[in-house]
Amino acid sequence: MKFLRLLLILFVLPTFAQQGGMWIPSLLKGMNETEMKNLGMKITAEDIYSVNKSSLKDAVPHFDGGCTAEVISPKGLILTNHHCGYDNIQSHSTVEHDYLTNGFWAYKMDEELPNKDLFVTFIVRIEDVTSKVTEGVASITAESDKQKKIQENISNLTKTLPKEAWQENSIKTFYDGNQYLLFVTETFKDIRLVGAPPSSIGKFGSDTDNWVWPRHTGDFSLFRIYADKNNRPAEYSKDNIPYTPKHFFPISIKGIQENDFTMVMGYPGRTQEYLPSFAVEQIMNELNPAKIEVRDAALKVQDGFMRKDNAIKIQYASKYAGVANYWKKWIGETKGLKKSNAVGIKQKFEANLTEKINKAGKQAEYGNLLNEFKTNYANIKEYALARDYFTEVVQRNTEILSFGFRLYQLEQLYNNKGEQAFNDRKNNAIAAFEGLYKDFNAQVDEKVFEKLIAIYATKTPKQFLPSTLNNINAAQLATDIFTNSKLTSYNGLKELLNGDAKTVVEKLNQDKGYALVKSIADVYIKNVFPRYEEMNLKNIALQRTYMKAIMELSPKSARIFPDANSTLRVTYGKVKGYKPSDAVTYSPFTTLDGVMEKYVPGDYEFDVPKKLIDLHQTKDYGQYADKNGKMPVAFIATNHTTGGNSGSPALDANGNLIGCNFDRVWEGTMSDIYYSPDICRNIMVDARYILFIIDKYAGAKNLIEEMKIVKSMPKKKK
Repeated sequence: MKFLRLLLILFVLPTFAQQGGMWIPSLLKGMNETEMKNLGMKITAEDIYSVNKSSLKDAVPHFDGGCTAEVISPKGLILTNHHCGYDNIQSHSTVEHDYLTNGFWAYKMDEELPNKDLFVTFIVRIEDVTSKVTEGVASITAESDKQKKIQENISNLTKTLPKEAWQENSIKTFYDGNQYLLFVTETFKDIRLVGAPPSSIGKFGSDTDNWVWPRHTGDFSLFRIYADKNNRPAEYSKDNIPYTPKHFFPISIKGIQENDFTMVMGYPGRTQEYLPSFAVEQIMNELNPAKIEVRDAALKVQDGFMRKDNAIKIQYASKYAGVANYWKKWIGETKGLKKSNAVGIKQKFEANLTEKINKAGKQAEYGNLLNEFKTNYANIKEYALARDYFTEVVQRNTEILSFGFRLYQLEQLYNNKGEQAFNDRKNNAIAAFEGLYKDFNAQVDEKVFEKLIAIYATKTPKQFLPSTLNNINAAQLATDIFTNSKLTSYNGLKELLNGDAKTVVEKLNQDKGYALVKSIADVYIKNVFPRYEEMNLKNIALQRTYMKAIMELSPKSARIFPDANSTLRVTYGKVKGYKPSDAVTYSPFTTLDGVMEKYVPGDYEFDVPKKLIDLHQTKDYGQYADKNGKMPVAFIATNHTTGGNSGSPALDANGNLIGCNFDRVWEGTMSDIYYSPDICRNIMVDARYILFIIDKYAGAKNLIEEMKIVKSMPKKKK
């Protein structure tokens, strides 16, 4: 099968390059379906996506807005990753009932635990609404006015396009603004925790093994969707009943072999596959290193406290995992981009595109694109760097600064919209801060602040620094702030927010912690944000034209998948090992033997529960062992995934569940920007390991009994 020439921007190898891409499920008929069948798929595009009948898409909800899940029983049981359910598992955990350490299993439905604000969203149908969204836009000259008109159209269409009363409309942009699709959805809000293995299984290897292969993590958790008596979405109620799905996945335990067809469905968050070389070079050499440095410093402080104090470990577990996840991803991404010569490959693609532009006589429309990109990315560099330092230090990784910035936004609201708007936001803020302070430790954050404020003061471009950060002593500043600021406790914060708007603002400005945040934010909002937005808007407009040129000047046989944007996608490939470096070859499978090889008694990353050790020693694997009598744990394939695909179903050629996607290999994390089928692999928990843990480890046979387990290949029709 011919390689899609356009995708030279993404793929280099001709052998199985068709296995890359994140495809819209409603548009699989045609060449995608043919490719999938050539790779071994036994079902049809209609089986994957259908409006008129039950299809695979009906069993794949968006989980809590950031992950994916799959329905695995006729009673609304859903499977996702342990790390996707982590916040909810943590919220039910205490020192006395530590579900993170010990796991949780509901052996009856009335033992299942409700989760505040947790939701899942199903896709009902997808429709192209490009012409409606872009109506009246072509005649507008200014990019900001174009975007404003588009948003107005989207807002109106979202309200007026047909749907049922319990459904929602959502319109998303594709191909950098060259296409718009409508998603009609149903969101269920009564989601209950059913089962989670202990972190020593569900998070085995923790941050050391994160983003790497070989992997031995049972990264899964179980929840259940509840609905009203009409099987429709409803807020939590004890009267709700388990949801009856339109489709649920049978689970195959027949086994997996190298080169087997695999398909992953899910909600990949964001990719930037079509960025020009100038942008990739800036990410690789400037922006990623800055973000890595900030998070590295924060993680070292948090890790030191977590290893010494179990209460802090529980308190910071979810936050630490969130910070570490992309810290390590950016490291691997940067290495992968350099190793694969992504910039050089993109430069060759750009040279080829320039030839096509000239040959087609399109110089007036597209001829200056690359020069403009080059100029814009040079101009935006320091602003982008200042923006990333502000985001990483002030908004994300130093909690006292992030609390202060929320209050800064509150003061700005008062200045711009008056006291009523201020009071409404204040009341909501007080309620929201209660949850934030639950997992806040001033002792930990003081040391994080000390490290990160020093980085901010020395690495942010000097023209964007406030005078308060000139020649600072970070340790003294940390002591002063954490000794005197009321932002170090929830009671102190409530005290600051007590009173009318004028009184509150006066009190805030007298607080040392808030005053520091305000000095930093004032400079950022005045000198960085508006110029960055202005230049970024130019790049957005250029990117849209660049994408249009790629689509227009590619051959008719070329199919171009859109960048990920948290909408439902299908990616397909094969189970396959890889060679990350000279003389190193990785098998695509791991087993429980590897867990025991990594076992370090008492270590928070590599400890193993005694019962799992006993099951391994006795080889008590039940029906879940492979043909060699070993217990499969994880496997890899060439599916093109990213953040948001966490928890995605990994399916076989017949649409049966064979695993749960949870990660990518470190050498291939650059796939958000440049996909190489040489080394890009997604990592999945083997469904057999999931069932083994539920059945043999947890003894939750009530859950096994409600699933449909496929033990052998369907017989061929004569």
